[in-house]
Parts: sequence; C-alpha cells; structure tokens
Amino acid sequence: MIDVPNEGHRQQQMDDQTFRIEDIYVPAKRRRTLDLAAVNTIAESILEEGQRIPIRVRRDGERLVLVDGLQRLEACRSLGEETVVGIIVQARHK
Repeated sequence: MIDVPNEGHRQQQMDDQTFRIEDIYVPAKRRRTLDLAAVNTIAESILEEGQRIPIRVRRDGERLVLVDGLQRLEACRSLGEETVVGIIVQARHK
C-alpha cells in the first residue's frame, strides 16, 4: 500500500489491484512514447523480481485509461501476461 496525501492533508491509502491488460486503454499520444529498449529491460526485471511498481490508471466511464506505466504495461504484455498490477488514481480537473 502507498500513502498519498490528499487536499485535506489526510492520508489516503491506495491498494494495488490486478487489471486485465486488454481492458486498459492507452491514448495515442501516450503510445507514441513507447521505448522498446526500456520495455525489454523492464521485462527482464519483471522476470527476475516480479512487477515491483504498479501502473496508474484512471476510470473514464466503464473503461480504464493508462495514466503512467506504459513501458511496464508493454513489458508485461511482451511476457505473455494477461494481467498487470496497478492503482486507480483520480483524473486531474483543469
């Protein structure tokens, strides 16, 4: 679990969850930042140590949208994984 301060300076706990990779939408703008060398390095690390850092997703209606962790998501996909560990975060309001 990770403690993250919220606007009221109270601590909010977020639990890691498991998400199906096929259920995560990756926006085109984010997909353009894909670094295959980084994906391969992360995939090797995941094989040795497991996924240590969760990806971050947000809810957009019924779907999940990737916020952070494209290289980790694609590393898990490249290893043939069907799921990935992640945290649901709130969308920023502009």
